[in-house]
Amino acid sequence: MMLDASKQTPTADPTPLGHTVAALNDTFRHHSATDVMKYALTQLGDATLVSSFGAESVVLLHMLAVIRPDAPVLFIDTEMLFAETLVYQLELSERLGLQSVRTIRAQAQVLAAKDPDGTLHQLDTNACCALRKVEPLQSALAGFDGWITGRKRFQGGTRQALQFFEQEAETGRIKVNPLAYWDQDDVRTYMIENRLPRHPLVARGYPSIGCAPCTSTVDDGEDQRAGRWRGETKEECGIHFVNGRMLRTKETV
Repeated sequence: MMLDASKQTPTADPTPLGHTVAALNDTFRHHSATDVMKYALTQLGDATLVSSFGAESVVLLHMLAVIRPDAPVLFIDTEMLFAETLVYQLELSERLGLQSVRTIRAQAQVLAAKDPDGTLHQLDTNACCALRKVEPLQSALAGFDGWITGRKRFQGGTRQALQFFEQEAETGRIKVNPLAYWDQDDVRTYMIENRLPRHPLVARGYPSIGCAPCTSTVDDGEDQRAGRWRGETKEECGIHFVNGRMLRTKETV
């Protein structure tokens, strides 16, 4: 069952961007994920959906296809993804009629200089994520007014305080989380009702899917993201960090 967004009231932020974000969260507190998604794609300016084409990505991709199929979708190919993810990305893009999927990668010369043998992930997962995901995405986001993510509160960890809209003061962009208050049943119901295909690895025990070397199966009773960077304290790849820190939404108690 979806969490109640009306109980999540942000504290005042003195900056113009902070005021905008606070006003948006107040305006949309009783609205649906689809309403938030429609606003982001039609009213926010130049916005893009950043999608991993992972376990639950099809929900927002389907919403985008219904609302504005020509809207840009950024897909980060780290060149270490599961083969199943690459196939799923192509098949899903065609099935949904997505018209502007942009695959972004780290520059070949940068990879050659910093990770010539492809083993950086064994030595420093943070450095590998920065090289293959964070830096290419930040370059691709230049010029956009906002970006849409599939993060949800029920995923735990640093995501437990998510609201629909967040500010990135350093970049001037607004981050939009249409599914922030959804739970697993909401996701499952949406997929079933719209007859959406799931990522093939979900049935094999991967409820959260990233790069192949750093993703493992999850046992019953474990957190959904327990298979990501297993054995490390790492919870995020870094694309939701600005200047090395996680942006948290401020709330009143």
